[in-house]
Amino acid sequence: MKTILLLFASNVFMTLAWYGHLKFKWLEHKPLFVIIAVSWGIAFFEYCLLVPANRAGYLSGTFTGYQLKILQEAITLVVFVGFAWLVLKEKLTWNYAVSFALILAAVWFAVAFKPGAPH
Repeated sequence: MKTILLLFASNVFMTLAWYGHLKFKWLEHKPLFVIIAVSWGIAFFEYCLLVPANRAGYLSGTFTGYQLKILQEAITLVVFVGFAWLVLKEKLTWNYAVSFALILAAVWFAVAFKPGAPH
């Protein structure tokens, strides 16, 4: 659970770093290098949460590297859907919803079966 919570928190920062500048009014007329520097500053906090999340999940034996990556991508999408809806004011259309459901199915396949388990 610690790994999942840290991944969620890190993805909030990542989403702000990658997409927040699209709506931050105070960055509207700034040069690109300023926007990149601000994004890097926000991303620093993402890494401060993501690295411990991956270490905790992997070193505890709870998740494999593949499972961590697939979980992280799914969590990224969950966080982004909320961001796109609340901040970017974009609707979740049926094709995005189906795509999201397929990715969630991939997460289930990745974590439902232990590597090397008998068929």
